[in-house]
Amino acid sequence: MSLKIVAVVLFALTYISLLALPRHRPYIALGSAAVFVILGIVPLSEVLSKIDWNVIMMIAGTMGIVALFTESKMPNLLADLLIEKTATVKWAIIALSLFAGFISAFIDNVATVLMVAPVALTIAGKLGVSPVPSIIAISIASNLQGAATLVGDTTSILLGGHADMNFMDFFVFHGKAGLFWVVQFGALASTLVLLWVFRKENQRIHALDRTKVTNYFPSILLVAMVVLLIIASFIPNTPRTINGIICISLFVIGLIENILRTRSADMVTTALAEIDYFTILLLCGLFVVIGGITNVGVVTDISHLFVKLSGDNLFLIYTLIVWASVLFSAFIDNIPYVATMLPVCGEIAGIMGVSPYILYFGLLVGATLGGNLTPIGASANITGIGILRKEGYEVSAGRFMKISVPFTLSAVLTGYILVWFLWS
Repeated sequence: MSLKIVAVVLFALTYISLLALPRHRPYIALGSAAVFVILGIVPLSEVLSKIDWNVIMMIAGTMGIVALFTESKMPNLLADLLIEKTATVKWAIIALSLFAGFISAFIDNVATVLMVAPVALTIAGKLGVSPVPSIIAISIASNLQGAATLVGDTTSILLGGHADMNFMDFFVFHGKAGLFWVVQFGALASTLVLLWVFRKENQRIHALDRTKVTNYFPSILLVAMVVLLIIASFIPNTPRTINGIICISLFVIGLIENILRTRSADMVTTALAEIDYFTILLLCGLFVVIGGITNVGVVTDISHLFVKLSGDNLFLIYTLIVWASVLFSAFIDNIPYVATMLPVCGEIAGIMGVSPYILYFGLLVGATLGGNLTPIGASANITGIGILRKEGYEVSAGRFMKISVPFTLSAVLTGYILVWFLWS
């Protein structure tokens, strides 16, 4: 049996196991990577080079800074200030969803839901209305904006690492509007959908008591992260891991400041615990596995199959990637899917002799926005449903999808058209 066939079988078993045993994904990915190394598909000397350390450090550093930012209560204060400007429940829901979207463009989606959901619960409790619609709106808006910037979501970080894109490339890329603007037009379309969905929620609302911020330093760190990532975008010949170095360094500075200010290491433990080691270990394993199937030519074979099925038609391939990504991401974790498909998209572009970016951007639009379709399609949605369950609200898939389906389809369709228009 050839190494290529062995690699295909192992990859298929790995993916099936990732779907069947979601709680054990890191161990499955790492175990599969070990088998690839033992069989010689990935030489031991290449293992560390297969892992994108820039991506790993960005995820760890960003999550650590977010933990400090959340602990400072600044997100709650921002939400309170936003609510002061709204008059009815409908506009409060819209304001909270837009606020969640803005925050999630720079912060992990799950962290965003955990920050903003308590505000929605407080409003609902004071008014005696159900918090279900507002929590769903917050969850799906968080997912949508995750694709807007380099640090907004793990899938964006993966794209940045694979395509060597910096922070500013998400705004302006090769002289054209970047993904940020595509996502904003999608957000505009989906917000109009939310306005229609919540058109009857006209109960009056009153301002909440303002949250007191305990420490402004994490907010400075978060702003500094964005500014430094932007500055790094303009400096030539920086190390490939510069973005990860920035994020990790600022996180360490935040920990040191906290220790000096509180004379305690309690927050260090809390912040380190908030880092998603689950995702980091999963990605480390996946990078090696994908490196293995690339080494033996499987990625090239998959790419040739895409080209053959589409009749060498770029529009058909683009359409297939976008809408297949929506479908897959509605039911499976989009992180392993995007990690797998990025090299496939690059290979397809190489075979056809076209720029790969239209396929990269189409993949991200479909996979990141498509996760909103179902309650299980994105971690932020699962988190939102979990919060509601703790409050005694069981949300059926049907109730969730009454809001999520029109929201998602309007956003994806807008992004699908814009990416093709800009990059074809």
